[in-house]
Amino acid sequence: MLARVLSGSVVGIEPLPLAVEVDVHPGENKVNIVGLPDAAVKESKDRVVSAIVNSGFRFPRGWAVINLAPADVRKEGSALDLPIALGLLMASEQLSGTRASEYASAGELALDGSIRPIAGALPLALGARQEKLRGILVPAANATEAGVVESVDVIPVSTLNEAAAFMSGRADIKPHRTDVRSIFETARRDMPDLSEVKGQAHVKRAMTVAAAGGHNLLMIGPPGTGKTMLAARLPGILPDMTFEEALETTRVFSVAQMTNARQALVVQRPFRSPHHTASTVSICGGGTGQQPRPGEVSLAHNGVLFLDEVPEFNRSAIEVLRQPLEEGLVHIRRAMYSVTYPSRFMLVVAMNPCPCGCRTDPRRHCRCTQGDVTRYMSRLSGPLLDRIDIHVDVPALSFDELADDRPSGPSSAEVRRQVQEARNRQRARYNGTFACNAHLDSKSIRKHCALGETAKALLETAISQKGFSARAYDKILRVARTLADLEKTDQITDNHVAEAVQYRSLDEQFFA
Repeated sequence: MLARVLSGSVVGIEPLPLAVEVDVHPGENKVNIVGLPDAAVKESKDRVVSAIVNSGFRFPRGWAVINLAPADVRKEGSALDLPIALGLLMASEQLSGTRASEYASAGELALDGSIRPIAGALPLALGARQEKLRGILVPAANATEAGVVESVDVIPVSTLNEAAAFMSGRADIKPHRTDVRSIFETARRDMPDLSEVKGQAHVKRAMTVAAAGGHNLLMIGPPGTGKTMLAARLPGILPDMTFEEALETTRVFSVAQMTNARQALVVQRPFRSPHHTASTVSICGGGTGQQPRPGEVSLAHNGVLFLDEVPEFNRSAIEVLRQPLEEGLVHIRRAMYSVTYPSRFMLVVAMNPCPCGCRTDPRRHCRCTQGDVTRYMSRLSGPLLDRIDIHVDVPALSFDELADDRPSGPSSAEVRRQVQEARNRQRARYNGTFACNAHLDSKSIRKHCALGETAKALLETAISQKGFSARAYDKILRVARTLADLEKTDQITDNHVAEAVQYRSLDEQFFA
């Protein structure tokens, strides 16, 4: 008898609808899986045999052919165990497929018939909604994650018996619904506050501007001046994530198997801080196996990617950031696969002014030669430096600043309100075309960043004296546009241009 069970796979973070076709006919007792299965899918027949028998069913006798359609797309992972088992039971007439055309299914089977969690449950639930199915059967451990998808019934199942009873219509299981509102309400608990960082008022101002416009930020200063503390507090001043942003970020985390029942929906903006020994693959994603994984640039999607001591990173790992910074996507092409992951993030990098870190510290003596400093600074290439909108010096703190126990400057909540108002202005101005000022292309810059005569003359003088590149010119205009938004004005003045130019002064001071 021929049976057909609906399921799905994930390519990158996009769902791919699949159909598991099972045909059992007389012949030699064997199971043959076709349709470009990978090693994990091929091994599923051994898991399925034990799961079916240990669940009280009879494994069908004869030759079972299992086709994973469409047959020209490679199938990966263990999520097809459950639909294969259901298909075998339906093909051997031990199970009626009353609901087989309305519900998809996915899950990894243990040998005792229990169902283990899988990667990519959220994209699979979205795929079921796109196919206009009534619902999808998922492991109970993945129900909270998949339950954020509306207009589709997410059926949590813990064993093969439960899944078989539901699919045949002999039992009803209440669909799982995740309370998205309560998740968002508790999103900002236990986040570090900006006022906890002593001093550095001008750096906090630069962080506010960066958060308001989505600009990349470089902090340079001696060790122990608070660069890492400041960077860790940047997500706390960024605007709240929208549901669409949270859904897309969670899809990346789901594929990377980094979601659980306590973090079913990623509603806090990610903060990723890879070690300086991170490889190029761990930064951009991919891998040597047949199944790619998202890298740090994708795990930081809609959040912050922080590179501490950036000159210590491998040069190739740093240069791979160029494409994600420009496109907001990372394309990974290997011999066995080709995938695309989203990677729209704020890049924050921190570095010392020299190898020993004492070059700009008035209280300590720098032992580095000019050649040492030049080689150290040259590890951050010019093209990547041009893609960083705001550069800010982080000086050593005085004793009075260190000894002051009072809160230093505004709290994260106060700064976040300013940032949110500026982002709201940008959202209204661009009407969905761009998320923030940092994403403006050259044509939109000319339209939305027009300068008056005084501001234009000031920028012309700065460009000619400091030798900024064309990309740096665009960055200055974008930052000036953000400064105007923070002041709730549509006109970019010479004060805004002057402050924006100031945030490029490290080009000349440290990298000339």
